[in-house]
Amino acid sequence: MEFDEQLRTDFRTKGFVLIPQFLSKEEVKRVNERLNILIQEKVPAMPPEHAFYEDKNDASTLKQIQMLYSYDPFFADMMFGSKFEQLAAFLLDDEVVGKNMQYFNKPPKIGQPTPAHQDGYYFMLLPNEAVTMWLALEPVDEENGCVRYVQGSHMKGMRPHGRTQTLGFSQGLTDFGTVEDLQNEVYFPCQAGDLLVHHSLTIHRADGNQSVDRTRKALGFIYYAQQAKEDTEKKLAYQEKLKQEIRGKS
Repeated sequence: MEFDEQLRTDFRTKGFVLIPQFLSKEEVKRVNERLNILIQEKVPAMPPEHAFYEDKNDASTLKQIQMLYSYDPFFADMMFGSKFEQLAAFLLDDEVVGKNMQYFNKPPKIGQPTPAHQDGYYFMLLPNEAVTMWLALEPVDEENGCVRYVQGSHMKGMRPHGRTQTLGFSQGLTDFGTVEDLQNEVYFPCQAGDLLVHHSLTIHRADGNQSVDRTRKALGFIYYAQQAKEDTEKKLAYQEKLKQEIRGKS
């Protein structure tokens, strides 16, 4: 699949791009059908570090699934050797390694805000060259929690992060909200099939779901540039600590 060079220029300048209708309506319909089957058949047996709930006693409050591709070949095909992978390689101008595929939801009324953060803080890469893709599976707006980016923030390095109380997003910026942050923040209402892609150092967040009866469902794809090397010892220690914290709350 070929992509416009302007897309890569925008990505390098702003730290993110929006590609409307990256998937067709029929493709989104199929994704949602497979997701519904997986949620019914696989999620109940998933370990707590792979399935997060706003309320662990209420299955309808499912908010996040990790490593989707490991549970269904359909999602593995979306992740690997796909146009998503091709796009990641194009934007990073490097071969890429697929690392995670996620499901996100903000249930109506109780879907919590996503704290401002940089994905690269979790990735622990050197150099920190990676992308996260966010695919809307239904209409998303300010009411049910659209994504917000700080333009150009990926060119200013890693900001300090600290522990949050948000399950699934355990780390957030401790100094977010400067005049520069707010002046450069932009938000993106999306339709089903629209794709947002951001650099691993781009600051982003999302509001909670304030609607009465609308969910906010999306898929996430994470790809590392081949040149990026993980600090595996540090990352494993962080993940083990996080796993213990999650299991302690289960």
